[in-house]
Order: sequence, then structure tokens, then C-alpha cells
Amino acid sequence: MPDQRYRVLFIASHPVQYQAPAFRRLAAEPSLDGHVAYCTLKGAEAAHDPDFAASIQWDVPLLEGYSWTEVPKRGSGKQLFFNPELWSLIRDGKYDAVVSFVGYVRAAFWIACLAAKSSNAGFLFGTDATSLAARDGRPWKILFKKLFWPQLFRLADQVIVPSSGSRKLMLALGLSGDSVTLTPYCVENDWWIEQSKKVNRSAVRASWGIPAEDTVILFSAKLQPWKRPLDLLRSFAKAKLPNASLLFAGEGPLRPQLEAEAAALGIASRVRMLGFVNQSHLPAVYTSSDLVVLPSEFEPFGVVVNEAMCCGCVPVASDICGAAHDLVAPVSADLVFRCGDIDALAKILAAAASDRERLRALAQAAVTHIQTWSPRENVSATAAAVARAVRRRRGETLPSVAGSSVESVSTARDGAKP
Repeated sequence: MPDQRYRVLFIASHPVQYQAPAFRRLAAEPSLDGHVAYCTLKGAEAAHDPDFAASIQWDVPLLEGYSWTEVPKRGSGKQLFFNPELWSLIRDGKYDAVVSFVGYVRAAFWIACLAAKSSNAGFLFGTDATSLAARDGRPWKILFKKLFWPQLFRLADQVIVPSSGSRKLMLALGLSGDSVTLTPYCVENDWWIEQSKKVNRSAVRASWGIPAEDTVILFSAKLQPWKRPLDLLRSFAKAKLPNASLLFAGEGPLRPQLEAEAAALGIASRVRMLGFVNQSHLPAVYTSSDLVVLPSEFEPFGVVVNEAMCCGCVPVASDICGAAHDLVAPVSADLVFRCGDIDALAKILAAAASDRERLRALAQAAVTHIQTWSPRENVSATAAAVARAVRRRRGETLPSVAGSSVESVSTARDGAKP
């Protein structure tokens, strides 16, 4: 048993398929006595998702394996998350630390912040942003963040970030290195790897009407403008690959344009639109594909890269994606391209399709590297961050982070390359 066990409240907006496995892992961490407070249970039940343009219900358990509470939301605002009962939950709960995964634009964040500080509990929060740029491109937001964020993040007793890009951003804003902990943005690696082993690759490809010898290139995300699926379609056409197929797993407003342009480019027969693919079916999609491409112009991380790598699918990403630096480049720097550069992406696709032996080596390197970016590192770093936050709040002397999980995770991406 650990020398010190901390009572921790994790606050989340709603159940998420990526976050639930992390909460289960944290529940098993001996140094933490954790409880999750949800501002709403949206996500655990079927609901219309405007981005997918469909009613979505995840087919994996989101509320099992950890202790949780729904904190009632007041008012009619869909995104405000005004949950006043958070105050009494924190004040009466005698928590050593409060970790907020709710953003500062929500009322729940400020209720939690004030309640934690008035209870002398350590308060942790962070961001997945890797730059100050906003998804909508509005320049005033950059200026606002440049002025406001240094003060905002100093409210944290320890800042937690999911990627090296986010950590660099925090340091660029003037925060000290020992006040920022990298808690790797991960998926349940073991589950993905085990599910991948069960896949009959030939049978799945046959169900798509794709020859077993084809190079299969995958896009797995919402079909939204900032994901830039049209870049991949145009690169695929430009590469003129003789034995290759292109899959789109996802729904969204760009689907009609993708279908129309595929026909106009004369490649419709080699393009498959799978629509929305639920979580339990994704391992088959990744395992039966050779490359997954994330061309996004706004992508703080991109956990589809984690999922694909666990299934032996080679990742390709634009340089904007957070995962490009922590996960893709360590497999091969040649798999990262400048966002919007269709010619560069076409060359990557052509090179991959022309050298099957190297493609297999890259797939193995992907599986090897993703083992260094797993729930093990996430839980260890989170526990270390909580301990630092509590000790800082109590005015205790903090140990140096050199050689700790903070530093080891930050350098994990410098692993072996094929």
C-alpha cells in the first residue's frame, strides 16, 4: 500500500467512451480513492449527435467499474453546466484534491475551483490545446488567450496536459516545468490489442468488396471541414495507386461532397463510405486497413491514432495534430506532412503502397511504440500530479520532477524507430 492515499474528486462534463477506461484504471490505483462527478449523463444514453448527423449510443460500458455521481444541472442552457450542488459535494466530501476535466467556459469549473480552494483541496485542471489558435480561426481569441491563460492556469495547484505539445504551450505561457504534468492521452491499449487479434482481416475486406492484396487507406473521424477529409480524397486520387482502396468511417455534413467528388475524380469504385462505426466494431476496421490518415487543421490530439496503432494500422497525420509529434513521428518522421499539402500526402500514400515490406515494419513499430503511451503511464502521471497538487496546497516541500514519471513520459516518444 502507498504511504499516502488521497481522496480525489474527478469532475467530467459527461460520460465519454475514451475517458471511462481511464476512470476504471484510476479506481484501481492504490494511492487514490477516486470518485467521478458528471455534470450530465448525456453520452451514456442514445442521443442525436449533430456532427454525426445521427442518433448515437456507444456500445461499450461507460458507467461501470468506478464510483460516480450525477450532479444535477440547473437551467436550460445546453452547454453552461451550471451545477450548484458541486459546491456542497466538494465542501462536504473532505477531498484532498479536485480534478476538473470541465473547461473554464463552464460554470461547473468555477464552482469547483472556488469550492476546492475554500476547502484547502488541491485543484488540478489543464488543456489539450497545443496552440492558442481557435478552431473557428477568430484572431481575437488568440490575443485573449495570450493575456488570460497565464493567469488562468496559475489557479491550478498542478496543471495536467495530455501531450508534449500542450506541455510546451504551458511553458511558453510562463508556467514552470514542475507545475505542469504530462498525463498521456491514451486509450485502453490492452482492449484494442486483444480485439484486433480476433479479427479475420480477409473476411472483413471481403465484406467491403475489397481485394485481399489491396492497400487499404482509412479515414476514421467525423466528416467535418476541420478534419479535412477532402484532402485525403484528393491525395488518394493524385497518387494514382493501382491496387488501393480508400475507406471513410464516420458521418457528417461533408459526406455528399465526398461522394460527388469521388465520382468526378473517377475513383468512386475504390472509395467506401462506411458511415458511423460504433466502438466495438472499430478494431475490425483498423485491423483490416493498412494506413489511417488524420489530415486535420485543428486536432489537439487525435486518439484515432492511438486506436489504430494498437491494431497495427500505420498512422499518418498532419503536423497540426498533437498525436503527430508524440505518436506518429516516433514511428517514422516521414509519416507527418504539412497540413493542407495534398502533394506531400499523395507521396506518403504512394510510398506506403509501393513497399509492403516497409509497411509491415512500420505497423510493428506502431504497436511497439504505443506500449509506451498507455494507461499505465497515464495513471502513474495522474497520481503523481495529484500528490504534487496536494503538497503544494498544504505548503509542503515538493520533490524534484527529474527522473519522475513526468519526465519519463515526456521523453517516451523518443523510442525505437524502424
